[in-house]
Amino acid sequence: MQLPLQLPPTRQDRGQRAYLSGLSAETSVARHLERSGLVVVAERWRGRGGEIDLILRDGDTFIFVEVKKARSFDAALNSLREAQMHRIHAAASEYLAHTPNGQLTDVRFDLALVNETGQVQIIENAFSHF
Repeated sequence: MQLPLQLPPTRQDRGQRAYLSGLSAETSVARHLERSGLVVVAERWRGRGGEIDLILRDGDTFIFVEVKKARSFDAALNSLREAQMHRIHAAASEYLAHTPNGQLTDVRFDLALVNETGQVQIIENAFSHF
């Protein structure tokens, strides 16, 4: 019996796997944060400035969360780049324009790390406005 020929994954296959893995990590983080009492306001919110993975509320404070998934927490942490933080800030500013207090709203920028086993680690105030 001849085994079927197995081709290496294509770039499109790898991209699809990464996309689905990212969605799964974001869902896991959202549920984790909801269990801690936060309210999810938006998931994968996209503005002209960029995309924000999760937007949550804690009372009057809006929390903008970037989710990073990698083999380890360290690898996930090291994947956040300065240019990405700038895009998140630009998108958050755009989002805040539609809130009652606008740019005067209390905000926090958190980083959610997800390792290969699905464990979640939250770093509050991981990066602030530049």
